[in-house]
Amino acid sequence: LAPGATVLTLGAAGGSLDERSRGQAATFATVTSGPNDLAAILYTSGTTGRSKGAMLTHRNLAANALTLTDEWGFTKGDVLLHALPIYHVHGLFVAVHCALLAGARMLWLAKFDAREVAALLPRATTLMGVPTFYTRLLAEPSFTRASCRNMRLFVSGSAPLLAETFDRFRDRTGHTILERYGMTETGMNLSNPLLGPRLGGTVGTALPGVSIRIVDADGASCAAGTIGALEVKGANVFPGYWRMPDKTKEAFTTDGYFKTGDLATWTPERYVRIAGRAKDLIITGGLNVYPKEIEERIDAIDGVLETAVIGVPDIDFGEAVTAVIVARQGHTLTEGSIIGALKGEIASFKLPKHIHFVDQLPRNAMGKVQKNVLRERFADARG
Repeated sequence: LAPGATVLTLGAAGGSLDERSRGQAATFATVTSGPNDLAAILYTSGTTGRSKGAMLTHRNLAANALTLTDEWGFTKGDVLLHALPIYHVHGLFVAVHCALLAGARMLWLAKFDAREVAALLPRATTLMGVPTFYTRLLAEPSFTRASCRNMRLFVSGSAPLLAETFDRFRDRTGHTILERYGMTETGMNLSNPLLGPRLGGTVGTALPGVSIRIVDADGASCAAGTIGALEVKGANVFPGYWRMPDKTKEAFTTDGYFKTGDLATWTPERYVRIAGRAKDLIITGGLNVYPKEIEERIDAIDGVLETAVIGVPDIDFGEAVTAVIVARQGHTLTEGSIIGALKGEIASFKLPKHIHFVDQLPRNAMGKVQKNVLRERFADARG
């Protein structure tokens, strides 16, 4: 912290900030902060344990904001339609900072509502969202090509965008969604280009000032098509976790790269494709199964809306590949029809040993599927 600065808290039930603000004068002393001083602490989702407070410095925020404003072409003539929550890096920093630095305007909504967004789009030029925004817009009858007549950019992140959503959105609107990749600890790291080919299912290339690498278990660089661990380095990367020195040390390599915890691969075009979280990797009978590969195969089956593939405890194989599937309205799916469609398409050890059909997948506020919830729910279940 900068000398003289104080950390105050605020929550639904109040907190020290709320208490300290009562009865205070309208004037206050300004504390001078340097680029390496703490600017914010954002907490990770904590789906696998205690939440960690990612410390972001002024340098971290400025580096990312300046890069994104330039790379995504923000100007004072832009109007950002903002419907993201502001307790998350996406809504609090990524979206807001681009507009503020460019001197652009914002149409700020308390929450996302497809009908309201469709009505406001003609007044906007840019929208940043999560995949759920785009699927709900596609389901909204009032959302048409005419709604997007003044739009120049749609950005998606925080969770994977389905290929079908990518294609349907382009067909409906004439716009190609720009997919990017970032984290609470780093802000944005990679992006598809503003100008140039945007490849669906990829998160583009490293942003200026960001170094990325994809490495195997021994730290060697992976060739195109080989899945490895994604690591990043740059002025945007946080210095560590609040009061967690051991967790901070574990999070970085000896040469200063942050271990994102994501698995990724290079495409032939040298774009990056995210293969999933390392913690979601399934090891069945000693063999690695990457859930995203199976999810993409199942999602392509007629009648499937979306899928989550998880590993559950199995006495014989250690983990059993398990598919949790949401069917499209009006379609009836069976375990036999799913397995029949997959046979011959993937190796036999990758075939789901259990299949469950649900009405919807559990998601957090940013649209990410909560696989930890599914693992708990189906740990002792059988398809």
